Amino acid sequence: MSTSPLGVAIVAPAGYTPDRLAVERGISRLAARGCRVFNYYDPDAVHERFGGTDAARLEQLYAASDNPDVQLVLAVRGGYGLTRLLPALDFERLAASGKIFVGYSDITALHMGLMAKAGAPSYAGPLLAGDFGAPEPDAFTIESFWRCLAGPTHLITEQAPGNPVLDASGPIWGGNLAMLASLIGTPWFPRVDGGILFVEDISEHPYRVERMLLQLHQAGVLARQQAVILGDFSGYRLGHLDNGYDFDTMLAYLREVLPVPVLTGLRFGHVPRRVTIPFGAQARLRSNEEGFTLLLSDYPTLRFP
Repeated sequence: MSTSPLGVAIVAPAGYTPDRLAVERGISRLAARGCRVFNYYDPDAVHERFGGTDAARLEQLYAASDNPDVQLVLAVRGGYGLTRLLPALDFERLAASGKIFVGYSDITALHMGLMAKAGAPSYAGPLLAGDFGAPEPDAFTIESFWRCLAGPTHLITEQAPGNPVLDASGPIWGGNLAMLASLIGTPWFPRVDGGILFVEDISEHPYRVERMLLQLHQAGVLARQQAVILGDFSGYRLGHLDNGYDFDTMLAYLREVLPVPVLTGLRFGHVPRRVTIPFGAQARLRSNEEGFTLLLSDYPTLRFP
């Protein structure tokens, strides 16, 4: 175990947060945990809806990855913006740094690019502003992250009735469903064979969720997976034209037509209480009528006091 403080870099590679107090709270809480924080996010340099110009956001990522005292690179928030950076990002440079890049939502594009271009793992985990900097951080979310980081394995246990019985192993990957769908056919979509795919999204009507999963299916992605696990898909509104078509109806249809088992109940998505998932880890998925477990191993960890 290292006796040096854990170096955490703060970057905004996508959107910015209007809540400056959230950034201050997050940095203070990381410091209280014994971290040494390097903040590369400048709220005064916000550009349009982004955490800086495209060039500035690239420089934030490079500054964090090049800092020898940094082990973790934590995004301020998701939102939108990483797609604009993908053609210019040197993913091999980021991967060679050995840093663990952490975030979710729009940060999914960074996870996907790191795996596709450099075979590098990362963490689908908490954000600075919304999680560490929340007025009342969710203890489960924060501790799931620290437990995952400490390793060497990470166990996720979910009580989720109604899922198929399954025992499967493979690399775990995924994230925000809209981001995944937007990357199909691009150089930043990794080919994962025999994987366990997890997905989530916010404010997407069930028909849009269905459409994006069918897109993954029709592109040949799902046939190469062991299972698909659905996280949270809240925030949508049904309308009178739906005529009984809701999330459960959509799920039943997908379970009929997709060539892979579909599970529900993963605590992951745009909700306060979430597990951390190391993108690219080896996963053992065991599911029965009452719930499922994910035992994750073979992913980068850090042991600090």
